[in-house]
Amino acid sequence: MATEEFPDSFADVLGGVQRLIRRRLRAGMTEPRLRGAQVELLRLVMAQPGIRVSAAAKELYLAGNSVSTLVNQLVKAGYLHRETDPEDRRSARLTTTPAAETRLREWQARRGALVREQVARLSESDRAALAAAVPALRRLAENLHEEVDGI
Repeated sequence: MATEEFPDSFADVLGGVQRLIRRRLRAGMTEPRLRGAQVELLRLVMAQPGIRVSAAAKELYLAGNSVSTLVNQLVKAGYLHRETDPEDRRSARLTTTPAAETRLREWQARRGALVREQVARLSESDRAALAAAVPALRRLAENLHEEVDGI
């Protein structure tokens, strides 16, 4: 593959893998599907209980009103608690519900099992190549994150 083609091919493959993982995980689900942004918000709130809506918007690189809409949807679905911030009555702090935590843990377990199963089907050299690529992929993600922070 020519060097100039690599970035596009790489991005296409990453996006395709992510879409296929989501599609496979949706199969057989009995609960209503959560959109990607909803899952991202739940994962963030689970990792940072009590996060403010404005901080969540900044962390997810979304507009505040978009996050407010997601919060309203997830509160209605029973996955988030929104409480007035005692330090700033105009702000809200978010926490996940036990139902959200159970759903996220189950999703993570299913995702892990799916990826382990598919990686096991690869040759040993392919598995080694993927393992060797993980540090570079982390650095790529950090670079992308830093560039967005600088905008």
